[in-house]
Amino acid sequence: MNLCVISGRMAADPEIRQTQSGVSVTSFRLAVDRDYAAKGKERETDWIDCVAWRERGEAIAKYFTKGKPITVIGSIETRTWEDKQGQKRKAVEVVVDRFEFAMTDKTQAQASDQTALPFDF
Repeated sequence: MNLCVISGRMAADPEIRQTQSGVSVTSFRLAVDRDYAAKGKERETDWIDCVAWRERGEAIAKYFTKGKPITVIGSIETRTWEDKQGQKRKAVEVVVDRFEFAMTDKTQAQASDQTALPFDF
């Protein structure tokens, strides 16, 4: 089974584009802190590439910007291609099936003071 759930912060604003056939695709990278740190060191961060298609990608591009927390649910896929210099390249990325607006301690405190969350998806 190929299923992953990742919570992190947008490393940069999502990039939306159209394929030649007019399908929307959004690419973004998540900064995900590891749950542990080596003794005497700070926790490390993993940078996870993600892609979301069609309306899902359009919604991510519309509602998320650099630094915003997000949880994505999807599958890990690899793809290979040859760049302009003839070098073989490989990408590993999460193909997003679902996403949720993640909450940090700060946004949870703000939400508890309000009757509704700022987004209703």
